[in-house]
Amino acid sequence: MRQSTAMELILVTVASGLAGFVDAIVGGGGLILVPALFATYVAASPATLLGTNKSASVWGTALATWQYSRRIVLPWRKLVLAVGVTWTGSWLGAYALTLLSPDFLRKLLPLVMLLVLLYTVRRKDLGQSHAPRWQGHQETVVLCGIGFVIGCYDGFFGPGTGSFFVFLMVRLLGYDFLNASACSKLLNATSNASALALFAWQGHVWWHLTLALALANVAGSWVGTRLALRHGSGFVRVMFIAVVTALMLKTGYDAFVREALTQGVMGS
Repeated sequence: MRQSTAMELILVTVASGLAGFVDAIVGGGGLILVPALFATYVAASPATLLGTNKSASVWGTALATWQYSRRIVLPWRKLVLAVGVTWTGSWLGAYALTLLSPDFLRKLLPLVMLLVLLYTVRRKDLGQSHAPRWQGHQETVVLCGIGFVIGCYDGFFGPGTGSFFVFLMVRLLGYDFLNASACSKLLNATSNASALALFAWQGHVWWHLTLALALANVAGSWVGTRLALRHGSGFVRVMFIAVVTALMLKTGYDAFVREALTQGVMGS
């Protein structure tokens, strides 16, 4: 277990606070905290850094779920079923990671993000009003389907999980951005907890960092949730577009530009 210097701890704690803020609104906080952990602890195992990230983010998403539930009526009976399915999907995805390489997703992800961005920008009315398309068991089935697919993705790869939850709830269920963000927090917290359980079981969590990172993540989540509730779906939509754009650029750089630069250096 590596001990952190004061400067390293401050850097990753601030990153965790910003991640919690973004996560609470539309997801995508991993875009901030994960690179900060990798840049700060360059010699650490990737699994350990990912597990440590989950040990912080699970608390921020859990708090956001509670805050949203105080102001928004959530479909609890349907979400409870989706929680179990999401947990299972996340475990299956994490297990698949032990058998398969996620490299094919690295180049596919920025293209998927581009399509999501273009669709959202083109459909200016998307997610502006809350008009659920399905009722009863049909809504439960669709919600569970979203939970399973994105849960698998989170366990296997991960970047943009919260944003994918929000987008699919808006597109497939007819939720507005605020209700989609509120519902997605419970499922995102579930996939985080599932992945954390696996990482902890395998010893891939730096518990000595968890308290500071978790407290910062919770503080950021508290601020982000209050802003989302105060400003509504329009604000969440703008944040969603900003986060998806950042995710697209970051994953595109990692998949194409950085890889090309690395190959060029190795070739020379």
